[in-house]
This record gives sequence, C-alpha cells and structure tokens, in this order.
Amino acid sequence: MVALVVLDMAGTTVRDDGLVERAFTAAIAEQGVAPDDPAYAPMLAHVRATMGESKISVFRHLLAGDEARAQAANAAFEAAYGDLVDAGHCAEIEGAAAVVEALRTAGVRVALTTGFSRATADRILAALGWRSLADLTLVPAEAGRGRPHPDLVLTAVLRLEIDDVREVATAGDTTYDILCGLRAGARTVTGVLTGAHAAEALSATGATHVLPSIRDLPAALDL
Repeated sequence: MVALVVLDMAGTTVRDDGLVERAFTAAIAEQGVAPDDPAYAPMLAHVRATMGESKISVFRHLLAGDEARAQAANAAFEAAYGDLVDAGHCAEIEGAAAVVEALRTAGVRVALTTGFSRATADRILAALGWRSLADLTLVPAEAGRGRPHPDLVLTAVLRLEIDDVREVATAGDTTYDILCGLRAGARTVTGVLTGAHAAEALSATGATHVLPSIRDLPAALDL
C-alpha cells in the first residue's frame, strides 16, 4: 500500500525554466557579486549542485556563515523569484496536476514540498490555481530543516496521520530530494528527469526509480 506521496515542486511538478538561476543572479548581485565576478561561477555551480536544498542554507554556505548577508540575499532571491512567477514565468510540468488528482481519487494522500519560503510557495500555488490541489503543502520553516534532511517527509507523515513510513512514496528532480526520501524511510524514492539533475546522479544517490516525468509515477507505483 502507498498511503502518501510526497512531491517536490520546482523541477518535478512545476516547470522551472531557469528561474532559480535568474533569481539567484539577481540576489547575489545585491551582495556585490556580478556575473563577471570570478566568485560568481563557483557560487552558481554550488547552487546547481544543491538544487532542492532550503535556499537560506545555500546562502549561508555561499556567504561564509554571515547571517545578516545570507538573510538579505535570501530575501532578495525570494522577491526576485516571486516577481518572475507573478510575471507569468510559471507553469506546471505537463500532467502534474492530473497525477495529483488521480492519486487522491485513488485514496492516496499527496503533499507538495519545496525549498522556498511560504510566501514564494503560495505565489506559485496561486499562479497555478493549485491552492487546494494537494492535501498538504510544506516549506522548510514549517518542518524544521530542509532537504536533504528527512524533516519535510516526516512532517507530512505526522500531519496527515500516516501510520507507517513504509507506506510513503516520494518523487523529486534532485539528489537532495532522493536523500530526503531515503533518510525518511520511504518505501519508494523516485527521481524524475524534468529538472535539475541527470539520471546518473539520481541513481547513484539511491533512487529506487528514475522516470522521464511525474506523469509516469502512478504506473510505477501500480496505482
């Protein structure tokens, strides 16, 4: 039995199309690092490698633990990303909403999770008309820690009163999504190829399945 499916947002159910990198570029520029700065390329490489992680954690690393600068950069990032969403640069991965609806119709609970803030997550959900699509939406601040820690999945288990973590399936497009699901003890931890990381990286991290898209998930779960 699968009682709960925990799905990532950007790159898994929501098309990113480079919005994270564009928002990062705007945010780090406010900290004095322009694209032609020698420090920019290594920073962007870290952002790409840690897709799925809580964004404040990423900025804390990039800015050497300077909390004030990290908070300012994170606020600028969230504002830039939200503005892009409001400008219409936001779309679902084809078939994602139908997958969520089909899972819920089959009696499976669904949680949408993200590394963004609640304000940004809500802007995405509003832009897509998804406010009531899933049973639950979660951001790191509501769970304790973001990915790759297991907190988002375990918080969904607790809030939706799932009896056994072995009744949980997760899906995401990054290695951090895979680690989060594995560390939470999920029965099935699926990587999808519509986002940040390639099949080789997802498999090497321990994904139980690697699928072209979230559209393929119900069949993989025999639902």
